[in-house]
Amino acid sequence: MRAAPPIQVSLQRFGVWQGAVLALALAGGVAIGAWLAGRERPIDARSWAIAAVAWTGIAALTWPSLRLAPRELRWDGRVWHLGPIGGEPVVGALRVAIDAGAWMLVRFEAPGQRAAWLPVQRRGLEPQWHALRCAVHSPQPSDTDAAEIDA
Repeated sequence: MRAAPPIQVSLQRFGVWQGAVLALALAGGVAIGAWLAGRERPIDARSWAIAAVAWTGIAALTWPSLRLAPRELRWDGRVWHLGPIGGEPVVGALRVAIDAGAWMLVRFEAPGQRAAWLPVQRRGLEPQWHALRCAVHSPQPSDTDAAEIDA
């Protein structure tokens, strides 16, 4: 088996992800508003409290999803490396959760660490997009295959 050739990309653009997160948050906020509007008049304090807690929860879940730090993702032919730009990378495995053609959601798993979900979009990576997709979809080499790569 031949592994995909090495590739390194800087993940800095997250517009598709941020747009989707905002759309979901807005839909949730509108649904809560519609629930309130459908309540009997006058709306009681308990209903307002439930809505306020729900809106706060939506905001609390949305905010961190919008503030993503740029990262370097590298495939060396054997394993994936992920780290802050200019920082020390961590070695792990990468799995594709969603592939929408021009956008992917991948999961990076490193031993002993919490999994990292990475939204990756073609915009900003156009010259490397095809090679990146080939690398994320290629099977990871076994120990035998890794020995062949080293040779």
